[in-house]
Amino acid sequence: MAAFFGVTGWAIGGYRSASLFVFCALLAAAAVYAYADRALLGMLGAREFALAEDPRLRSTVDVLSAKLGILPPKLYLMVDGFPRAFVAGRGPRGSGLAVSTGLLVALQPAELEAVLAHELAHVRSRDVLVQTFATMLAVVLVELSRIGGFLERALLAVLGPTAAAFVHLLLSPKRELAADLVAARICGSAHGLADALLRLDQASELVSFSAHPATGPLYTTNPFAVEGLAALFVTHPPLAERVARLRALGSVSAAA
Repeated sequence: MAAFFGVTGWAIGGYRSASLFVFCALLAAAAVYAYADRALLGMLGAREFALAEDPRLRSTVDVLSAKLGILPPKLYLMVDGFPRAFVAGRGPRGSGLAVSTGLLVALQPAELEAVLAHELAHVRSRDVLVQTFATMLAVVLVELSRIGGFLERALLAVLGPTAAAFVHLLLSPKRELAADLVAARICGSAHGLADALLRLDQASELVSFSAHPATGPLYTTNPFAVEGLAALFVTHPPLAERVARLRALGSVSAAA
């Protein structure tokens, strides 16, 4: 990122501009690292989850966390009918798990457990740090284009693909497949997650959803139509591939 902005600064005004651009890029990266999780949770309307609201959810997350060998994350709730979940944070010792009210209503218990296990698998593997950083950085870059006034389209044409390039560089589709496998092993069956993925995909056609398109990589499945700006940030493998892999696994043991 610093190299890209350094080259841009050099093209605009030589060595001094390049140095300024690199410094600003490094400063922005440090700020994103320090505050990305809180910024994302706030931007997506997540508030801290009270234990009394659903003790079973807290219990399920605690049990899954113990199986994965991580500290139970803080729980957050999004009062939103669209079923979705994501994790944000720095790793096993400092992350938050956010779920929507729509997710709690739409999924069967085995499906919900599988989705939670999938998200917690990202925490154990430390994917959560990379995806939090990459997503927030992409949001910042895209939003920078909106301050350009009459230059907004030109800036978006440059910063949109730049943000997407960083996202794709940092977030491999393999991370989702790996999290699917871990979730299947922890839950003892792959069918719960396969069913949940299909249900989440169907929800995107039935329930309206609006959020920053650069946040797509955060979720268990991509909630956006693959078009326009959102198409640049698709990092999930095809749903059919994920479901087929899970169906092929069937019942698996945690030690598999």
